[in-house]
Amino acid sequence: MIRLLEKFRTALAKNRRDSKLEETSGDSLTPLFSVRDTASNKGWLPSILIASVGVTVFIAGIRELRWLQPWELRVYDQMLRSAAGGSATRSRPQKASVDAERLVVRHRRILLVTITEADIKRQKWPLSDATINQLLDKLESYQPRVIGLNIYRDLPVEPGYKQLANRLSRQNNIIAVCGFSSLGNPEIPPPPSVFEKRIGFTDLISDENDNIVRRSLLFAHSDDKKCQTTVSFAALLAINYLQKEGIETSFTKQEIKIGKTLFPILKSNSGSYEHLDAAGYQIMLNYRHLDRLADKVTLTEVLNNQVNPNLIKDRLVIIGTTAISIEKGFYTPYSALPNQSPRMPSVYIHAQIASQIMSAVLDKEPLIWYLPQYSEYVCIWVASVVGAAVAWRLRHPLGLVVVVIILSSMFGFCYLVFLQAGWIPVIPQALALVMSGVSVMVYTTYQTQQKSKLIILEVEKQEEAIAQLNMLLKETAIQDQHHHTSRTILPEKQTGDLLLSGRYKIIKVLTSGGFGCIYIAEDTQRPGNPNCIVKQLMPARRDTRFMEVARRLFNTEAEILEVLGEHHQIPKLLAYFEENQEFYLVEEYIPGHTLSEELPPVTRRVQKEPFVIEMLKEVLEVLAFIHQHRVIHRDIKPSNIIRSEIDNRLVLIDFGAVKLMQPPSTEETELATVAIGTRGYAPPEQFAGHPRLSSDIYALGMIAIQALTGVPPQELSPDLETGNVRWRQSAKVSDELATILDKMVRYHFSDRYQSANAVLQDLKQIGE
Repeated sequence: MIRLLEKFRTALAKNRRDSKLEETSGDSLTPLFSVRDTASNKGWLPSILIASVGVTVFIAGIRELRWLQPWELRVYDQMLRSAAGGSATRSRPQKASVDAERLVVRHRRILLVTITEADIKRQKWPLSDATINQLLDKLESYQPRVIGLNIYRDLPVEPGYKQLANRLSRQNNIIAVCGFSSLGNPEIPPPPSVFEKRIGFTDLISDENDNIVRRSLLFAHSDDKKCQTTVSFAALLAINYLQKEGIETSFTKQEIKIGKTLFPILKSNSGSYEHLDAAGYQIMLNYRHLDRLADKVTLTEVLNNQVNPNLIKDRLVIIGTTAISIEKGFYTPYSALPNQSPRMPSVYIHAQIASQIMSAVLDKEPLIWYLPQYSEYVCIWVASVVGAAVAWRLRHPLGLVVVVIILSSMFGFCYLVFLQAGWIPVIPQALALVMSGVSVMVYTTYQTQQKSKLIILEVEKQEEAIAQLNMLLKETAIQDQHHHTSRTILPEKQTGDLLLSGRYKIIKVLTSGGFGCIYIAEDTQRPGNPNCIVKQLMPARRDTRFMEVARRLFNTEAEILEVLGEHHQIPKLLAYFEENQEFYLVEEYIPGHTLSEELPPVTRRVQKEPFVIEMLKEVLEVLAFIHQHRVIHRDIKPSNIIRSEIDNRLVLIDFGAVKLMQPPSTEETELATVAIGTRGYAPPEQFAGHPRLSSDIYALGMIAIQALTGVPPQELSPDLETGNVRWRQSAKVSDELATILDKMVRYHFSDRYQSANAVLQDLKQIGE
């Protein structure tokens, strides 16, 4: 897409240049306009939109393929662990309003009776029905509210089968278990003596990519013949516990409501999941740390009466094995912690689910919620817009630092939302931010390179036109000397006059001369009728040969200014056209005053060193920009530098190459037929017609010397041996700045700074 747009823009620019040459080949009065005011000023918006939409569609595609799901779930696990502090002694803060007392109350609702390796060595496995019956008898004596027996009893294990069967059939506060059939595994029937309403399935679901249990299956349907319950073991435990509180449960296939708490069903594309098997009624499992989940006792401790009765009374008691030899357990988000076992026994996971349900109903703790899928993609698009906008605004590799700050803020925000049980996927947004930023940076870098190539090409054309124009001007000068010819001077336009078919209304004449004028005009065809600068340039000759070369020089200069105007310290080129064999440049109007008004002799006092250093830095920054494109300003002087009254920045105006088509003015050198420049500011090689990048540095150095000494450059005398300007005796200046200025204004261009960046680097070291 980017390459296609670039080809379109290149073709458009070429057609525009070709059409200009065709329309100006004769005496046509047809005006010629640049497309800058629509393409350049507003080009950032479509670029950002294209990048953001493209990145959003790309991320939507790879999410659809589930390529991001493993990474997104890892971030989810990390947030879960971080919220728990990664420590066995800290609990996950579920909600800011949950205080320590409420945590203690929640902690005391469940008691886990674990069957450990030591218990199995004493009792052997499977436990006999008599042992289980004895355990239940001990527990019942302490009046628990509900007992969950997470041990399969589909077959008798003598002795004690009849006694256990009798207890299970008559005690309605005991919940037994069965297991659904699965691929390669048959169903596990429930105890034959237990009613179906007191049977829950123990099946746990893990994610297929890493086998981690992150979800709770609360309700499900099975076609098994014996395990036909629809309620999970953990959900049935919690429901029975809450029923003792007078809290009833209502549920359908689409909604589960316990008391006033609605449990959000997990859908196939909730959170970071894509195409999830969301059969049954699933919710995200909100893990607590085991140390804050429930009290724990062992089978042996209960049988030997070594348990505090208060740990059992009115609690939910869950019985299950933790012995690895019997059950390997399941991977959970906590498996990655170094101080935790890689696998968690199923009895702990059932306790986690039951605790989550009870806390949601009794403590109003939020359940994990998710954004609708369309909202997630809106977030991804917004992130991509932000990344593209930042990259477009900064256009520098250091913009990655800003992107890192935004990424950190994004992760922080999502984590804060997660502490309130909100799951907003982070990876897609982070990826969108980075990808859109990188794509825009790559595109702008490519665009800049293409513009640089274009400018270099135009500069080459410009130099060729300058050489031809110099030859013609020399011929003109010789003819004038022999024949004393005079040129026709057109009448000046006045305030209120209209230019270009009535578009530009002159409101003020800034400078006026027989061969060119500069006006402040009002653009009557743009919204708000903004002011602009119109420069009228009348060629020195009107013959066909001269006009052809002058036109080529004018067009190349305009093409260069159109690109350079993107810098905030150079006025934007709004349009350029030819009318009545006169050339016009329309530029952005910068309200303010010239640097001349801040320098002696106008101010009648010299400037201090800090002012000069700051002035140099500002102008050098824009010189570094234009020199990067191999463009020479050719006429650096105080009157061509404006101090903007809007933001106080220095703006560089009036690039000089186009002036070659005009005869010399009184301010220019007498050798203007072969060179451009102002006496005192232009260096020797520029007067010789061979300006270099360092020529602009020389002129700026002379401005700084004028500011420090109060002496105009034309009045400074050179050293007779070296040709270098002598000025130090007239200024109070530090050795560091004086050394820099001396190097800027060396007589020989090879002895000067060869780049504006080199000067900037030395200036920054002053005062460090």
